[in-house]
Amino acid sequence: MTWSEIPCLSLAIDQLVAAEENHFAIWVLKAPYPGGYVHHDCFWTESLTQTCQAWQEMFSLKEPSLPSLAPTLISHGEGIPPSGGFPAAGYATSYSSRLMQNLGISLWQWLFEGAIQSSLDQSQGIAMGQNKPLRVRLEVRAPALIALPWEIMQSQAGKQAISLSQQLLFSRTTSDVDPLPLLLADQALRVLLVLGDNPKPEPGRPAVNGAESNPGNLSILKLEQEAAALVRILESCGLPNNTAEAMIATAPCQVDTLLQPTAAELIERLETGSYNILFYSGHGIPGPDGGLLFLQPNTTLNGTELAQVLTRCRVTLTVFNACWGAQPAQNNAQAIPRSSLAEVLIHHGVPAVLAMRDSIADQEALSFIQAFAQALAERLPIDQAVAVARQQLLTLYKFNQPAWTLPVLYMHPEFNGELIQPLEEGMTELPENSPTRIGRRTPNAYIRLVSTPVKVWSIRDGFMRVGRRDENDLVIPEQWVSQRHAEIFCRESFTEGQPKYTYFLRDFSRYGTLLGGPDQWQKIHHQEVPLLSGIQLKFGSSRGQTVEFIVEGTTPSSQEQE
Repeated sequence: MTWSEIPCLSLAIDQLVAAEENHFAIWVLKAPYPGGYVHHDCFWTESLTQTCQAWQEMFSLKEPSLPSLAPTLISHGEGIPPSGGFPAAGYATSYSSRLMQNLGISLWQWLFEGAIQSSLDQSQGIAMGQNKPLRVRLEVRAPALIALPWEIMQSQAGKQAISLSQQLLFSRTTSDVDPLPLLLADQALRVLLVLGDNPKPEPGRPAVNGAESNPGNLSILKLEQEAAALVRILESCGLPNNTAEAMIATAPCQVDTLLQPTAAELIERLETGSYNILFYSGHGIPGPDGGLLFLQPNTTLNGTELAQVLTRCRVTLTVFNACWGAQPAQNNAQAIPRSSLAEVLIHHGVPAVLAMRDSIADQEALSFIQAFAQALAERLPIDQAVAVARQQLLTLYKFNQPAWTLPVLYMHPEFNGELIQPLEEGMTELPENSPTRIGRRTPNAYIRLVSTPVKVWSIRDGFMRVGRRDENDLVIPEQWVSQRHAEIFCRESFTEGQPKYTYFLRDFSRYGTLLGGPDQWQKIHHQEVPLLSGIQLKFGSSRGQTVEFIVEGTTPSSQEQE
């Protein structure tokens, strides 16, 4: 299975500025079928605010701002503990489980209502028909809703949360992004492990992110011990298990470490171009420019500064075991738009960012890292690997504990999640005497560059992939061309028992494809249209190079296979 071909449903949420304060719009940004582009207006209810606040009192160290849409007092009904306190031991587990489930169901019902639910159902049906999972990506444009745990959404009691599912691969995204640089899937995990400064935890809280309860920062000796433990965990994931299935699939893992580096040392190491993963463990705080990472006690790096070197050095995945990496900064109790570390990095063109919504305890973090790295080494795409690791946290630390809800994955809208090349994507050429090859009578066709010097690309066996990535049949290295931009293919139909062959173009791109000629162009976007011989095309922009689609001859019977 090619991960770039997995159907995707992308949703956006934003507050309606001209309407009431609690009025929101939800709409589909991307769907696997034309009728899936629907929208829905809805109101944020007082009941939902109360459920969110109860959940935050139970599970959060910090209360991010919610829409100021309802009174802050929580109704103390049956089974609800007094405000600000944890439930008594006799019903702690049942209360926390109900609270986790109730908020998950409430968020699902609010987001997937009416036409949005129908679009999800149809999209999932298409994915199931193709024997593939469905990618679900959520863009939360309303700053006050970003800190909510959308990862816990579930359709009904007894159903799996969306971020745990292997059939719905959930991640967050943002469409206000720089174009994705050309990425090539790798054959190994190449990790730069950075351990930064980590002050003591809050009194009464367990150690988090490697910090101990004793005063002061971690010593270099302690950092070295922690780094060695993390290296063992990561590198062990690149070793196949003693099973027949695992022996053929596991990618190796290489890990280099930096202990409390300066900003210059970190940048110098990244600029070697040797890494596809940056893993940071240490202290972090929110801020307007992506927050601050504390490399050393008096040395910080903000998200905007880090993004420059990550995109320049083509780092595919960044993982942050630091507090609040997925939460926005606040000003006067109001969330600042696009200020979380994860959003800032995605905005600048980093393909994938995994950050924590809240503090995570040491053992929980190690369990997640081990399962996540193992899934990546087994060549799963990043969003599926996160789901596998999240399942591990739930199994170890239970549904009614927050550990499995803490990781938040952001992915660039153009990124297909592929870090390690799947084994099944190796190119296989049909032998010349194959019945499949002999039996096909696809008309010869080609793409011709309308400029000097003229270049011609044959459409072999009635199929061509177009895009920026090297594995495409027609590679166009222009910044407005998506990595997987479009496909051109020949479809056979029958009229009165006679075969008829028609070429089509199917667009997958971010910016669309222009069809027509010198004087009149028509833009298609996420559509499938027939191609007539002689039509001209521009991929991604009117400034792009012009190519012409040509079908040789006039009838299928006159065509000879290339």
